[in-house]
Amino acid sequence: MSLKEFAGQLPDYAKDIRLNVGSLLNETHLTDQRKYGLLLTCAHGSGYKPLVEAAEAECVPKLSPEAANAARAAAAVMAMNNVYYRFTHLAGNQEYRNMPAKLRMNVIGQPGIDKVDFELFSLAVSAMNGCGMCIDSHEQILKKAGVTAEAIQTSVRIAAVMAAVATVHATL
Repeated sequence: MSLKEFAGQLPDYAKDIRLNVGSLLNETHLTDQRKYGLLLTCAHGSGYKPLVEAAEAECVPKLSPEAANAARAAAAVMAMNNVYYRFTHLAGNQEYRNMPAKLRMNVIGQPGIDKVDFELFSLAVSAMNGCGMCIDSHEQILKKAGVTAEAIQTSVRIAAVMAAVATVHATL
């Protein structure tokens, strides 16, 4: 099932979400690798298996195996990092910020695709997970790499819509 068909199952009260999925699928501001990689990353980041299955069916044929794997890896590593770094940011005891994380996250340094694309994927999942420290870190890297504010905003729009699709669909 395609993402558009999946979103088509949403009830009328979520019509705006359905329409936003269609708009994102027609998005031309991002390369296909970025667009479909973000859709796949955010589906995995949602943790909602039916959405993951629809995104896999829609996106994997449009991505290289390396890009699809990097999208999944970004969701996986950010699931871990966003919890850890959100804790270090929110904890009143500043001592935690200076301690080594001692978490494996090698995929960030060697994602198997263009580093900027992986950073966009990581930013989107960080936005979904509400980790301000990670959002700031990824956004700074993207800005240094010359990524436009519009591309960054689009990646977060994709995250917002995919999170909404998962949330609404899970209630059906």
